[in-house]
Parts: sequence; structure tokens; C-alpha cells
Amino acid sequence: MALMQWLGIGRERAEEAALKARVNSLQTALAKCKQVANSWTGVRRSSITAIALLFLVLGFVLGTYRESIVRAGADLAAAIGIIAPTLSVDTAEAAYENGNYKKALQAARPLAEQGNPRAQFLLGRLFSRGNEVPLDEDEAVKWFRRAADQGNSSAQFALGNMYTQGKGVPQDNAEAAKWYRAAADRGDPQAQYNLGLAYAKGEGVEQDNISAHAWFNIAASRFAASDAGNRNLAISNREAVARKLTPEEIADAQKRAREWASR
Repeated sequence: MALMQWLGIGRERAEEAALKARVNSLQTALAKCKQVANSWTGVRRSSITAIALLFLVLGFVLGTYRESIVRAGADLAAAIGIIAPTLSVDTAEAAYENGNYKKALQAARPLAEQGNPRAQFLLGRLFSRGNEVPLDEDEAVKWFRRAADQGNSSAQFALGNMYTQGKGVPQDNAEAAKWYRAAADRGDPQAQYNLGLAYAKGEGVEQDNISAHAWFNIAASRFAASDAGNRNLAISNREAVARKLTPEEIADAQKRAREWASR
């Protein structure tokens, strides 16, 4: 009996190995089909569509390896346009950073329209710079604002810049300072630096060297070590403001910076 059971297990393992080998062959064939789908222009689209659908059906039939077959079939279907490829904000952002603005736009637009703040910010960047779309500062402001209203610090900072420069909106230092403050409170070091400048110059806020010193100090501590240029700029501005303060005022500014950091 034990021997028969052992032989049964052996047969099951052999059958599983054979099935796995067939699946591997199918996946290899599917990969070749996908290559052909991307390059063929003379073959009828309906024939390639049938191939993709066949592999999608095979995924359900094969059971154990269903997931990998379905995934591979879906890849082929996306390649020939039967279904849309999976979109993600990460995909859009990576494409943008690599200079592939067409792909960034294709991935970001539907997500932005669905309310994703990261995608909305990215779409605003595309319109503000005219990447793969006509330069449109009004449209850029629209998308920046939608993302900023959801708490996206990058969009809040960008919206502050649009108000500072009067792009897509009337120039308004008070409105710029408001959005810099929103982004600064969320930890954006560039917004913290710009807010320090606003207090130092009295632009959009009441001139206040203690607040300026505090925000320059916070920004200097938040810039990445790799961003030495901006960090050093924040430090030099902090020291310039410090020369206008009494020791007691500097102590007050440092206390404010510590309190912000410990929130």
C-alpha cells in the first residue's frame, strides 16, 4: 500500500512537472506573439486579437498557473490595443522624470480626472512647461489647485510660485505666502525657504525677522544632504537675518524652529 501511495505521489509530481513545462512553453510563445504584435503591420488585427483571447482563456483552464498565464495574455492584449495598459501614478512620474512626456501625459490624465492629487500635480507641471501639451498656465493653475486643495505639498508650493510670478493668476504675494505656508507646514523645504524670504522682505506677510530666521533654520535642517546648494543658501540667509536680531530674539527664533520640528 505504501508503495502504491508513493507511486501515486510520483505520478502527481511528474504530471505537475509536465504541466509546468507546457505552461513555460506557452509563456515563451506568448512573449514571441507580443513581439510580433508590436512589429507586424500587415497582419490582420482580428487574428492577433484571437491569439490574445486564446491565452486569456487558457489561464482559466490551466488552474494552477492561471495567474501567470492571464497576466501574460493581458500584456499581449494591451500591446495590441484590446485593453488599456495598467496605469499608475508611479508609472506617470517615472516617465516624466525620464523625459517621456507623452507616456506621462497618457498615464496621468485619466488618474487626474479621477481625483488623484499626485497625477493632478503632474498634469499641472506638464501644462506649466508645455511638455507634450500646449503651454497653458491657466490649465496648470487649475490642476495645481485641485491637488493643493487635497493637501499635496508639491502642488501647494507650485501654486505659491504661480501667485508669486503672476502666471495663470493675478500676481498676489499674500496668496503666494498662504500656499507656501501650507506646503511648509507639510515639510516642503523649498516652501519653508520661500516663506522665510517672504517674512524677511515683508512680501505677502508682515515683515518679521524672527519668523524669517525660524523658517530659514527649519529649511536648512530639511534640505537633503545631497542638496547642499539650497541648504547653504538657507543657512546664509538665516545668518544674514541673525545679524539684525538681538540674542533674545535669536533664542526665540530657535525655539520656534524646535517647536515646529517636534510637532
